[in-house]
Amino acid sequence: MNRRDFVRLTATAAGTTALTEATVCAQIATSSRPAGPPSVGKALMKAGTQHGHTDAILRACAGFGVNNICSSLPSPKLDNAWTVDSLSRLKERVESFGISLDMVPLPLSSYEISRSESPAVLLGGPDRDRQIDDICQMIRNAARAGIMQAKYNLTFIGIPRTTPARGRGPSTYSTFVYAEGTQDPPLTIAGSVNADLYWERITYFLERVVPVAEQYKVRIGCHPQDPGMPRGKGWRGVETVLGSVDGLKRFVSIKESPYHGLNFCQGTVSEMLEKPGEEIFDVIRYFGTRKKIFSVHFRNIAGGFLNFRETFIDDGDVNMLEAMRVYKEVGYDGMMMPDHVPHVEGDTGQVQGFAFAFGYIKALIAAVNAEGC
Repeated sequence: MNRRDFVRLTATAAGTTALTEATVCAQIATSSRPAGPPSVGKALMKAGTQHGHTDAILRACAGFGVNNICSSLPSPKLDNAWTVDSLSRLKERVESFGISLDMVPLPLSSYEISRSESPAVLLGGPDRDRQIDDICQMIRNAARAGIMQAKYNLTFIGIPRTTPARGRGPSTYSTFVYAEGTQDPPLTIAGSVNADLYWERITYFLERVVPVAEQYKVRIGCHPQDPGMPRGKGWRGVETVLGSVDGLKRFVSIKESPYHGLNFCQGTVSEMLEKPGEEIFDVIRYFGTRKKIFSVHFRNIAGGFLNFRETFIDDGDVNMLEAMRVYKEVGYDGMMMPDHVPHVEGDTGQVQGFAFAFGYIKALIAAVNAEGC
């Protein structure tokens, strides 16, 4: 979302939020479905975003009541942008808008590894230890600047998708159908990466980084592989070990620490499931009760494992009100961030799609709060 497009949100946000709150309330009032388990008390989660920290974005978020953000990547390498002074100035500037800078991304992105700024971390090359040392220093500097959370990815293959599908009205939904995917070229620059090799490199990284995060009390959350792939087949020669619930359970157990967990993308985890509308709630409970959910990408899908569409937040197979109830039930206290919203014809930069998602998230939080009164 670019600067100009995001500014346009301020013109429609109030109306969009009011509309979505009314829609959610109407759905609650008319639903014959039993309410979820009683959850007494106030919901601790809050609406958040990860779309950057330009003045235009911060003004819009302040107007929406989205008061918690993850910044853009300060820099893809350890340079002046990652000094304590620079990070402190960034935090102060965000706070001047009445917004909390909760998190920064580390330079381990969701891009295919050939495009990554720091591939040696996963490739195991001669620069691996130096790059891990840089990551550790970024964590230290973030903590010294008062930024106590970071997110990252450990992926080789990026985010594969196939031909978009027609969505609701004049919209298109990002889609993945494994049988229709083109694995071209058949290997990434990493070559063939089996499960044992992938786990070895993940473990090597965690054993060096988690102790630093623990020492400085910075929670570091890893994003799952989007999407999951068939076990034994993978994608372009890579066995995607972080693309299943079992893989994520193993991941969080490698280094037991309250500062090692997940950037829990509910949409991505739903993509791993055969019946996400039934199964996702227990997955949230599993990681949530263990306090391994550090941030949430709160999005919906239709379909399931190896064949899904990324829908509007209210148009998928997962009951998002029920999901919000479960986050409240497990005491999750972080950001609920929209992610991967559909494209609507004429909506440059998906601006209106994000505005709709912000309003819907705030309405759901208000709804589960009301249930506990």
